Amino acid sequence: MMKHILIVDDQAEIRDSLETYLKQHAFQVTQADGGKEMRSVLAAEQIDLVLLDVMMPDEDGLTLCKYLLEIQGPPVIMLTAMDDATDCVVGLEMGADDYITKPFIPRVLLARIKAVLRRQQPETKTTEIQKESDTAYHFDIWRLDKQQRQLIRNDDLIVPLSSSDFYLLEVFLAHPQQVLSRDQILNLTKGRDAFPFDRSIDNQISRLRKKIEVDPQHPSLIKTVWGDGYMFTGKNSK
Repeated sequence: MMKHILIVDDQAEIRDSLETYLKQHAFQVTQADGGKEMRSVLAAEQIDLVLLDVMMPDEDGLTLCKYLLEIQGPPVIMLTAMDDATDCVVGLEMGADDYITKPFIPRVLLARIKAVLRRQQPETKTTEIQKESDTAYHFDIWRLDKQQRQLIRNDDLIVPLSSSDFYLLEVFLAHPQQVLSRDQILNLTKGRDAFPFDRSIDNQISRLRKKIEVDPQHPSLIKTVWGDGYMFTGKNSK
């Protein structure tokens, strides 16, 4: 099925040239000149990825990136002038999937788009989770000691876990291959005492990914399921 790309940029010539190029590579493309039009398109169309300019006159790209994360919208690649790269690092921390600086080589942008879209596909490979009674879990290269609340790598490196890290990881390990919404995660952990705001769950997951993922920017263990929540791609084997 043809993937649908939404280009959000206030410069018509950039939108037009990108649309022409992406259509040549079998993408469906829709344009928006800012946040208002972007919201209208998202309400009416199924969008697979948003190309989002940082510098726009009304709502800037960082504001719109935050909005897309809040509504659990499609993945985002931010487009920025070379001098605005710092803003894109902020965008990545807010949930953007990638960024590319202007001027860019079209085939490089195309490769980035394809890479982000691939990461949204369901994983067929699963990580085996072995449970040692009620005291520990083994998964990937890790062992979670529930009694000591320690995360131990297979080379015996101990990674410290905060209480919220521990509760969150334990929830994922106890519910492998299940899509968990933010509300479910709140209920399964310590509730509002552990995560007082829904958005803090996303921040905590980002921090947990940095501890257990080989490449936190391209997570393979804790996957984002756009529009629904998160899923730990493991298979429980007791």
